[in-house]
Amino acid sequence: MGDDAELTAAVLAAQGGDETAFRTVYRAVHPRLLGYVRTLVGDPDAEDVASEAWLQIARDLERFDGDADRFRGWAARIARNRALDHIRMRGRRPAIGGDETELTGRAAESDTAGEAIEALATDRALSLIARLPQDQAEAVVLRVVVGLDAKTAAETLGKRAGAVRTAAHRGLKRLAELLGDPESAGVLDALPPQRKPRDRAVTSASVTPTRTRTQKDM
Repeated sequence: MGDDAELTAAVLAAQGGDETAFRTVYRAVHPRLLGYVRTLVGDPDAEDVASEAWLQIARDLERFDGDADRFRGWAARIARNRALDHIRMRGRRPAIGGDETELTGRAAESDTAGEAIEALATDRALSLIARLPQDQAEAVVLRVVVGLDAKTAAETLGKRAGAVRTAAHRGLKRLAELLGDPESAGVLDALPPQRKPRDRAVTSASVTPTRTRTQKDM
């Protein structure tokens, strides 16, 4: 919750033109957002697509209204739209490589779901996630890697929360088989519970034109 409070404050300051705050927002959100984009477009193009997403985030930030949770979901929707545009231009979702044998049949190293969640954030695991059907891959990454609750993930994907939970459960079950760790089948149960909506009083100030230039320096 402390990290969420800091991100919420940084987003608000960035909306007021604070370039340091925008860099704080970028560093907090970018790694997991990039992981999400990577499952959609593959490694060669992920950085470029993510950069396009951040340019739009910087441009539209003054219109955003919400806290850290809402910002993650909003940023994920922008990244997803940029990724789908990229896929449409190229013609199809790529088959992302990766040595599946490195994780298949791996001996269980822990009986905690928390470490299984950490394992899913590795590059090799992201390559495995990308092998899932797209609905499962997106649900898993948005819920486990990006950290969205089912409702926010559903809004990002334009689906019902129940459908996202089902897709995430199926995807995690398949990943548990590939990871060779029976305990990781319960990863979804270890996710933080959905937070109740809170009253938000985030104001939108004008964004200075220099933010886009700062993005190029990141």
